[in-house]
Amino acid sequence: MLTIADQRPGTSRRELLRLGSLGLAGLSLPSLLASRAAATRAQDNPLKDKCVIFLFQQGGPSQLETFDPKMDVPSEVRTVGGTTRTSLTGVHFGATMQRLAKLAHKLTVVRSFTTRNAGHNIQPIVSPSSHEANIGTHYARVAGATRRLSGMPTNAVIFPRTVLPGAPKPEARGNLAATGPYSSSFAPFLSGGGGELQQDMTLQVNRERFFADRRELLAKMDGLNRSIDVGGAMEALDELQQQAFQVLLNGHISNAFDLSKEDPRIVSRYDTARFAKRGQWNKVTRGKKGYYTAQAQSIGRLLLTARRLCEAGCGFVTIHAGYAGVWDMHADGNNLNMQDGMQAVGRSFDHAVAEFILDCEARGLGDKILLVCTGEMGRTPRLNKRGGRDHWARLAPLLLYGGGMEGGRVIGRSTHDGGEPNSTPYGPDNLISTLLNTMIDIGKLRLAPNAPKEVLKLASSSVIPGVVTG
Repeated sequence: MLTIADQRPGTSRRELLRLGSLGLAGLSLPSLLASRAAATRAQDNPLKDKCVIFLFQQGGPSQLETFDPKMDVPSEVRTVGGTTRTSLTGVHFGATMQRLAKLAHKLTVVRSFTTRNAGHNIQPIVSPSSHEANIGTHYARVAGATRRLSGMPTNAVIFPRTVLPGAPKPEARGNLAATGPYSSSFAPFLSGGGGELQQDMTLQVNRERFFADRRELLAKMDGLNRSIDVGGAMEALDELQQQAFQVLLNGHISNAFDLSKEDPRIVSRYDTARFAKRGQWNKVTRGKKGYYTAQAQSIGRLLLTARRLCEAGCGFVTIHAGYAGVWDMHADGNNLNMQDGMQAVGRSFDHAVAEFILDCEARGLGDKILLVCTGEMGRTPRLNKRGGRDHWARLAPLLLYGGGMEGGRVIGRSTHDGGEPNSTPYGPDNLISTLLNTMIDIGKLRLAPNAPKEVLKLASSSVIPGVVTG
């Protein structure tokens, strides 16, 4: 609900705008108003025309059942369900990665990625390696919280509820809106994160208290403008007010979230609802809560929404499947085993990511959008007695597509049992540096006045070879 607050005794400023009860965060007035200090002249602009979609596989996907299968090993280690050949000679994926296997020549797989983390959290999205800030927040610190002309947030997080009405409330196991050393104005725009489901960003105004006519609403804001404190704020408010008004009322953000404005044939191709098998998954708690079903039903539309957000100007989009543990295949009373778990989660993931790649290729977005798929950890090389794999910090799967990089590469290798890197290891610091260098020209940023030292420090780590392009 959009509210314009009354004057409070004893306060010097008014609360001009508040967006609440829509499952949103990080879009109060400060985050609507991109800082002029973050803007630079066009010729000195350190921002590249690239964006990142981070598909976070919370729970810890298994490296052995996804992109680093092992078959010539004892049965207690061997990849469950077998493998499938890829379009790259001698390279195999896990059996549920059928469509991605055919697109391996477009992908980069890192087989020596280690998160150095074996607990459920939201690393590396928010971790000590990221200064306890959402990675996208570092981008927003350079780019500004919103685009100056359209008002589109530069950093966003989307959940199943963004695209699937009635989906269970997400469990992120951490604060995806964390801003670490920065002001909360740079927090990501959260869509579908909790509370009442966002209604395609439709602005709701109480007609009894506020004017329905947009000109009268603007006049109301003008009245607040005249009473706000002086000291430089008045001078800036005209532009900032216009931007806030534009964001709220021109429908630009709403259109990006509204899949009814997409070609129905494209929406149908992304659709993963066919992979939802409710009854088969109710043997464990997560299945009974509807987590696997919501994951299967929403992941395709989430990727489509992320693509639309990038086209509309968002620079960093985090996709959180919404349910801590859907990749957590312990084979206990709360989680499925590896065989059933990969059917519940892997098949919809494979279809959605493959369709996203084909869509980006058709639209010429392969140079602009970098897709990253990983989780907070990997899985043990040895199966437990129930046919599941447990938490593992030493190796995790990492898949990348786009961003202008050359595909068809497998970087690094693992040990014979798939438990540890057997070549140069790459960790969260390398991944974060890779993402920042993809989106930002760090050389230009170093020359910019007041360049954030945190971004420069994070970007100085070694990048994953071949991912960053001009």
